[in-house]
Amino acid sequence: MFSRQVVGWSMAAHMKAHLVNDALLMAIWKRKPEKGLLWHTDRGSQYASESHRKLLKQHGIQQSMSRKGNCWGNAVSASFFHALPN
Repeated sequence: MFSRQVVGWSMAAHMKAHLVNDALLMAIWKRKPEKGLLWHTDRGSQYASESHRKLLKQHGIQQSMSRKGNCWGNAVSASFFHALPN
C-alpha cells in the first residue's frame, strides 16, 4: 500500500504457498527492503504456511494479518483485481 504499485507477481491455476512466495521474492529482489518491513495479508492458508512464515523471517519481514471476518482488510487489492480486464 506504500506505493500502490505491483512490485511482485506470480500466476498459476492454484493458490499454494509457493505462488505467493515467488511473488514476494520478486518484490524483495526489485525493492530491496530494509529489515522490519510490514507485510499485511488476509488470513489465507498460503500466507499462514510454514514456508511463507520462514521466508518472511529470513528477510526480516514482519507479518501482519487481517482480523478474522474483516472484509475491509483486503479492499485495496480487491479494487485492483476488479479493475483488470477479463
